[in-house]
Amino acid sequence: MLSKLRPALVSFVVLTLICGVVYPVIVTSIAQIAFPNQANGSIITVTQENGTTIDVGSALIGQTFTKPQYLIGRPQGTSQLSPVSEEQKALIQERVAWWRALDPENSGAIPSDLVTASGSGVDPNISPEAAEYQVDRIARVRNISAKTVREIIARYTTGKLLGLWGESGVNVLKVNLALDGRIQ
Repeated sequence: MLSKLRPALVSFVVLTLICGVVYPVIVTSIAQIAFPNQANGSIITVTQENGTTIDVGSALIGQTFTKPQYLIGRPQGTSQLSPVSEEQKALIQERVAWWRALDPENSGAIPSDLVTASGSGVDPNISPEAAEYQVDRIARVRNISAKTVREIIARYTTGKLLGLWGESGVNVLKVNLALDGRIQ
């Protein structure tokens, strides 16, 4: 019995050390060296008027903004609804109505990413088209020029990876912090 139990226990201890200690230390070390900002959560820190700094969020996790003076991101939360289900259609219509009530002066087509949640439910970015849809409202409410709003949006718009993969995106949190003058 002991002769069969001993190899199992040794294997258990060895694999626990390899998979539970050695591998995580190696992967964490590589991440800290190669991608320190992302490995530490891409935290956005701002300096307050009194000189202290505070963490205001992550550039990788979306936050909910609903006030008209802010760039508003994708709906948060996930749903496993079929894109053609009646429930999904009703949810989209509800969101379209919300956008129309928020900005009745804007009769343009609402970009789909403003009325559909992302797969993760916490997407920090919206499409440049979704940001452009909101420019006039933000400028009007803040009493600044649309050109100023567009310049801020352009500053926090990223392109495709190597110009080939993915989609361009606008980081909602960074734009809103810049609109408030909290980051440059």
